[in-house]
Amino acid sequence: MRFPLALPSLAVVAVLAACSAVPEQAPPTRQVERQRAVAPLTPTPTPTPTEKPKKKQKRQPFTISFGGDVHFEGGLRGRLENPDTALGPIADVLSEADMAMVNLETAITTGGTPAPDKEYTFRAPPTAFTALKAAGVDVASMANNHGMDYMETGLADTLAAIKQSGFPVVGIGKDAAQAYKPFRKTVNGNRVAVIGATQVLDEEFVQAWTATADKGGLASARDEVSLLQAVRKARKNSDTVIVHLHWGTEMQKCPNAAQRSLAPKLVDAGADVVVGGHAHLLQGSGYLDDAYVNYGLGNFIFYNSKPDTTGRTGVLTLTIKGRKVLKDDWTPATIEGGVPVPMTGTAGTQAVEDWKALRSCAGLVARP
Repeated sequence: MRFPLALPSLAVVAVLAACSAVPEQAPPTRQVERQRAVAPLTPTPTPTPTEKPKKKQKRQPFTISFGGDVHFEGGLRGRLENPDTALGPIADVLSEADMAMVNLETAITTGGTPAPDKEYTFRAPPTAFTALKAAGVDVASMANNHGMDYMETGLADTLAAIKQSGFPVVGIGKDAAQAYKPFRKTVNGNRVAVIGATQVLDEEFVQAWTATADKGGLASARDEVSLLQAVRKARKNSDTVIVHLHWGTEMQKCPNAAQRSLAPKLVDAGADVVVGGHAHLLQGSGYLDDAYVNYGLGNFIFYNSKPDTTGRTGVLTLTIKGRKVLKDDWTPATIEGGVPVPMTGTAGTQAVEDWKALRSCAGLVARP
């Protein structure tokens, strides 16, 4: 005899139905658990916009003004008591240019021993740098026949004063590398390099005053190999290369053979501008091929100047873009009380014409 199976209760049926509705999940593996345990809780990085490279500044023409030989010896020393006005009215002309440069023909020291048997020895306190800066001068060359008038002690004092003042100086250094090293400045997008050297040294001081690999001194233009090498090196990463030279024959208005020989070599090596002085007189300016050459800027801040000869001076201002000298301007002046006073009117106009006429014996031309 068969007996019917007992039907499950409604509650049991509901539980069984619920269990069958949920899918079975496998327990996480140890590897997954370990990854969860060590996974860093860092947010997803947000992409940042790519920075645009800075645009190179487009070259625009710039102006550079040059004055001649400067010292603060004798009666000029008192002008350094007020360095802000030491250069007098010519400072306005220098300050108008984007750059300005002079030849500082003196040791910067208050001590030391004068060079033996040297007729004229010049020295000035460190406030000379303050005076130049106040007048708008950006760089000076000290490669000249008075830069080491107070010998090794004066050189040490000069280098210390340069370092302390922070005023840019070329043509002198603790060794040859520093002496031939250019001053660099970017002006209106033009990378400008300025090198200083001297072709004039008293024979008895040539060896003692010339910088070498292990001795301080001046950059010598007599060592043409080193000077031309410095110019070629500057050419590689500069838009405008300027060489400032102390050269020429005293009281001679035409360039000498040494000047005429060196100028084209500097141009061939990559110089765009060659300027200088020493003769106490103005010498010719103009173009040598595509480069610009000035053979003599004359005295500038200088005692014992005669109105019609050694007292004739001025400021040469060049407008340059890259390697091209676009324009030259001459601001004539006369030295009065040791400082240049700009000339105006008819006298100034005639002085400009006289200056232009000097190029006739210099082998230079008015246009490139």
